[in-house]
Amino acid sequence: MRRTLLNARIPGERGLIGSGVNVVIDDGIITDIEFVGQTSAFALPGREADQGEVIDLGGRYLIPGLWDNHVHFGQWALMRQRLDMSRAESADHAAAIVAEHLMLRSVNHDGAITDPVVGFGWRGSFWDDVPHKDLLDRYTGKTPIYLFSVDLHTVWLNSAALAEQGHSSSTGVLVEEDCYAIEKSLQQVDDETLDAWVHDAARKAAARGVVGIVDFELAWNAEAWRRRIRNGNDLLRVEFAVYPEHLDRAIDSGLRTGDTIASTEGLLRVGPLKVISDGSLGSKTAYCSHVYPGLSGPHAKGILNVAPKELRALMRRANEHGLDSAIHAIGDEANSLALDAFEAVGCDGSIEHAQLIRREDIERMAVLDIVASVQPEHAMDDRDVVDREWAEQSGDAFPLALMLDADVDVRFGSDAPVSPLDPWQAIAAAVSRSRDGREPWHPEHVIGVEAALEASARTRFAVGEPADLVALDIDPLRASAEELRVMKVAATFVGGRPTHLAL
Repeated sequence: MRRTLLNARIPGERGLIGSGVNVVIDDGIITDIEFVGQTSAFALPGREADQGEVIDLGGRYLIPGLWDNHVHFGQWALMRQRLDMSRAESADHAAAIVAEHLMLRSVNHDGAITDPVVGFGWRGSFWDDVPHKDLLDRYTGKTPIYLFSVDLHTVWLNSAALAEQGHSSSTGVLVEEDCYAIEKSLQQVDDETLDAWVHDAARKAAARGVVGIVDFELAWNAEAWRRRIRNGNDLLRVEFAVYPEHLDRAIDSGLRTGDTIASTEGLLRVGPLKVISDGSLGSKTAYCSHVYPGLSGPHAKGILNVAPKELRALMRRANEHGLDSAIHAIGDEANSLALDAFEAVGCDGSIEHAQLIRREDIERMAVLDIVASVQPEHAMDDRDVVDREWAEQSGDAFPLALMLDADVDVRFGSDAPVSPLDPWQAIAAAVSRSRDGREPWHPEHVIGVEAALEASARTRFAVGEPADLVALDIDPLRASAEELRVMKVAATFVGGRPTHLAL
């Protein structure tokens, strides 16, 4: 099928004043880009038959489509339905938010309900008090309460929830593997309901210019995404990750990174093996070379979820069967160990997050040709926590400029639901190192808008490339950080097919 996009402009105003481009798309591929004046040859009578379907962009700016290279899409869809805990200013305030929710639920349903309450989004790093089951028990009775921190590495339960899960924690606070297990147990939503939530989330992603995602959902996702695409959720390209518990299944199924899954209109591909090697900064479980202030004992430097020998074995087995590796590493020591494993195995892949990384390890990442899959908006979320917990190394946190200077392949994502699935927030954070009017944080790590856009895209605006495109009302190369953060997307195209139109 042919489609022609008329009257587009290139960011940076390339070409003559008042000029633009017409883009011809055949079967999802850009086959012609014609630079024209205001009287386009394509707009003249008699040329309609050559154009196919025509969409007039009205002088809007055309850029390659944007990817979110790290998202937990099912969790993002689920968390959008859960109790928002982001406004909690203390543990006691969080408990009061739950109490208010329970009271409203009781009134709205004419009586108390004991169905579990699942909340998400609290940040306890600067609270004066600490989460504890007793705080929740004061208000919640027999109703199980599950409150997930914004980084999804900690969950806070009341006594009823602990009993429901068979845990005997004295505090009601569980981290890492225990947290992940509880999250999985709460994802018992029927396929039809979850697919509807996922489709709604995909529509909102397309409205922000997203054409593709790398889905790191903690599940086996091949069948789920194939079903969603078959049922009409064709708005995004999807690469799905495989976790260690599903590695044998992936191998037995003959899945290899980059393979396209049949009967998905070319939209679904196999991603990498995903291994979570350490924890997170907010939960003080990112594995570091230094002790966290105020901590002692075996986990004072964080938690290593996978021993180096086991990590290498997993990566080697994946590599032998055609699967790349994506290693979650946040602390500097976890990043070093991940690079050791990549070097020992000799495989391709990425480090996911790479939040605190030594400068010599940035050079190693470049030499080993390992992708840095990073989330710039996390720098804005975590800047105050970094300055406290990683004070002596804060200059090595989120070092995007150093990575680009070293020729590391940098790719942006959100880690939604930890941060919103919105590539413009990541781009704005990367080019300003600021948010909410604050002074730039470590401005030596600021990067340019062109570099940020390249880190957010998989294709180029060129003949022969897939027609994954985004039309914008303003020139992103001339936009302020504030304008980038709220960038209006007029149209999004996946393979030349509109997935969002607001012209």
